[in-house]
Amino acid sequence: MAYQTITALYDSYDDAGKAVAKLEASGISHSDISIVSSNENDRHAGRVTTADHTRTDTAETASTGAGTGAGVGTLLGGAAGLLTGLGLLAIPGVGPVVAAGWLVTTLAGAGIGAAAGGLVGGLTGAGLSEADAHTYSEGVRRGGTLVTVKANDARASQVMDVLEEHGSVNVTERAEGWKADGWTAPTTTPSDATTVPGARPGVRSYPTAPL
Repeated sequence: MAYQTITALYDSYDDAGKAVAKLEASGISHSDISIVSSNENDRHAGRVTTADHTRTDTAETASTGAGTGAGVGTLLGGAAGLLTGLGLLAIPGVGPVVAAGWLVTTLAGAGIGAAAGGLVGGLTGAGLSEADAHTYSEGVRRGGTLVTVKANDARASQVMDVLEEHGSVNVTERAEGWKADGWTAPTTTPSDATTVPGARPGVRSYPTAPL
């Protein structure tokens, strides 16, 4: 069976969290969901539990990649759901984040160093185009929350419905606004996900390898 990687960006962590909770309630395993949210100004301090309470990732360590991997032991989520497993990470080029799920575990295992490409490298490795990966990375850097879901073709439409109904943003319009404000996006080939018939403004889907 074919699988897809489905992505959605949110301005509100709470909206993203509600989407994740509904996906889990519908039977999507938390092992197939990932969430990455900006932790600028330690905004998620009350949500995070880390395995090493003596260690904290800050904006300073995020700029260098030092401290990356704090709380990695919590990233897989727990029996009660993905959001119980939020951990702290520092991603070069993005800054401090709270995160959980398969994508973040993959990044942590690779060290999330500059050589690994940070969040952009993780997203392109999951099947996204480089252009879209840079857009989502910029969205998180600017304070957003990214939800990424692995789903088989039979459930992809349901997953996209859930992500949209909780307020995912139109990343094409958002990126154009950033460019108008001076953001220089890398020159890359546009994503097929933005041109296929029936593409949705608030979510994007990419073919991926079987789970």
